[in-house]
Amino acid sequence: MKNKFKWILIAFLILLLILIPFFLFADSIENWSDYFLNSTQSKLLVGMVIGVLLSIDIFAPVPSSIMSTVGGYFLGLIPGTLISLIGMTFSCIIGYYLGAKFGNPITERLVGADELLKLENLQNKYGDWIIIISRAVPILAEASILLAGIGRLPLNRFIMLVLLSNLGISLAYATIGAYSAHLNSFLLAFTGAIILPAAAMVILNKI
Repeated sequence: MKNKFKWILIAFLILLLILIPFFLFADSIENWSDYFLNSTQSKLLVGMVIGVLLSIDIFAPVPSSIMSTVGGYFLGLIPGTLISLIGMTFSCIIGYYLGAKFGNPITERLVGADELLKLENLQNKYGDWIIIISRAVPILAEASILLAGIGRLPLNRFIMLVLLSNLGISLAYATIGAYSAHLNSFLLAFTGAIILPAAAMVILNKI
């Protein structure tokens, strides 16, 4: 219960950090985003930064939902989806090998003992499909990848599961970002990036 409250509080604080600048600097932010949307060099830079950040998500506090949504916003639906898919899949492969090599100690260090125990219980119930079920949930998503490595899930099946889950998540976030760009609403993009994982957390806690 204490851990749930901590993540709800973090999500609320992040949302505040997003909303306050928009209310204070809405015009400046819109002008800045328009510049990026019309600059080929800026799009290339954004794509590279997003890809690199998503690829290290397994061991760094990278808000993957926000990064993927930003990709859709600045790069468009298809490029944003592809950058997100490639970055998140590379991160999953790193996590798989970390779990296989270092086992439970590194998993507990990266995600916490409570989250690991919760995921192990879900894994006993849903098996390998927990990789897809938990993919949109912060912390549990990373834990499921590490556990797959610990359990030496066959690599071909692991790749299939992460590609399916990452494609779905990447497409969902990129769609939010691209639609927000169409409406010229940076606020909508970031709000969607916060709400979707929060909803996934609530749903997973109920199953």
